[in-house]
Amino acid sequence: MHFKRLAVAFGLATSVLGGRPSGTSICDYYTTALLKDDTPANQYALLTVIVNTVVIGNYSACAVGGGLPGILAPATYGGEHVNLLPYFNGCLLSTNFNNVPSSVNFLDGGGAAPLMQNMPANSPNSNQFGLLTHLYQFFGVLLGCSGVGEMGFPYYMGDPSMARVHKYMALDSAEVGYFISQVGAAATCLGVSSADVSTVAGVLMQYFGYRCSPPITVVDGPQLDSICEACSCPYDPMAQCKLYDCNGCYPEPKPAPGCMSSGSYSSKT
Repeated sequence: MHFKRLAVAFGLATSVLGGRPSGTSICDYYTTALLKDDTPANQYALLTVIVNTVVIGNYSACAVGGGLPGILAPATYGGEHVNLLPYFNGCLLSTNFNNVPSSVNFLDGGGAAPLMQNMPANSPNSNQFGLLTHLYQFFGVLLGCSGVGEMGFPYYMGDPSMARVHKYMALDSAEVGYFISQVGAAATCLGVSSADVSTVAGVLMQYFGYRCSPPITVVDGPQLDSICEACSCPYDPMAQCKLYDCNGCYPEPKPAPGCMSSGSYSSKT
């Protein structure tokens, strides 16, 4: 299967990849370099492994230094404690459900186990399946996959506004920075060059890492896409806060009643 070929290719990535031509997207280049055939299905396979690695850490042959923990693991970033798990396990009222801060368990499809098998979830009816497939699709657009929207690589089917999706999470700079660092670490782990990793990190920071950023087009027309929406987040140099609810400044989400998972009631402690 192409997933097995992909795992083998990742183990050889650092020795086989050269420089990416300026006219070739990151997605298409690394799909060709690692899987030879630049098909929509292979592009989707590549994005699956990248995103799954970002979420749960290095589960394939790759490894970076002491290992890649993934965004579900608690960490220290920029001298601040970061714990993103409560946003995923339903322990915070942080999901925007019809403009109401809600508790949603996004690990209801088997958690890490199916991700380690290069799957989004055990069940297509789970919240986990919806989240992971939307991440594959969104990053496919962001990284310029030419096969997005064709058979084998569905177009992004989630909410096109990242600000609307994330507004009740009230992510701060350390949390956004840690997420971006894990994307970069996963890409490095899978053989992406340092120059291309820097490009991706720069785009993620520019598009999503500031408060009150003006509308940009990623997946579906101009949208509000800031995800750093804690009141402590730095303003975008072109900030348009009047376009955002609460001027793009949200309080930390409240804990979900009765949640005891991992003792995680706050993302900041």
